[in-house]
Amino acid sequence: MTDKEMKIERYREENKTAQKGQIVFTGSSLMEMFPINKLLKEHGDDTVIYNRGIGGFISDELLAVIDVCATDLMPSKVFINIGTNDLSWSSIPISQLMDNYDKIITAIEKAVPDVKIYLMAYYPVNFEAASEEMKECLKIRTNEKINAANAEVKKLAEKHGQRYIDINRNLKDDRGRLKAEYTIEGMHINEDGYRAVYDDIMAFVKER
Repeated sequence: MTDKEMKIERYREENKTAQKGQIVFTGSSLMEMFPINKLLKEHGDDTVIYNRGIGGFISDELLAVIDVCATDLMPSKVFINIGTNDLSWSSIPISQLMDNYDKIITAIEKAVPDVKIYLMAYYPVNFEAASEEMKECLKIRTNEKINAANAEVKKLAEKHGQRYIDINRNLKDDRGRLKAEYTIEGMHINEDGYRAVYDDIMAFVKER
């Protein structure tokens, strides 16, 4: 059983006893690594948020298990960050990613008609601060490509009458890159980076 399959099975089990109508974070590693429950605890906040991110997921993988990663929980709100792994492959055009993303949103809306969906802007990367083994990937997954994809995500949100949100302001340096002190290897974000966006994402979690 792969790491992804193990997480899917674990989430499937946890969903059976989870509270319905709460908030779900879903997507790939950048969502899975968001230590939201640790940060909530630090802030003395009892908001219930289920993190159903799975590292390494591309958009069609999330689509295939959107029940486990979102709709089984009948959430009131879903925050999605999916597609950065698609952007790492030159063989996957942005149009194909957006087609899958469109289907993901449609599937959630169909299963949970009153749900509010928040499509998160993709986080920036930092090629200059990247580890050697990450640099090849970041030649494909550039900030220019991320910005182009974000423009498409925004259109998708408008098409569905859902929310596009950008919580990246505190992550960016003066050149629009992920701040070097917030990245693990040029792409993933460390705990301090997630702390820097916590207040901004919680404003959307709390809005009526």
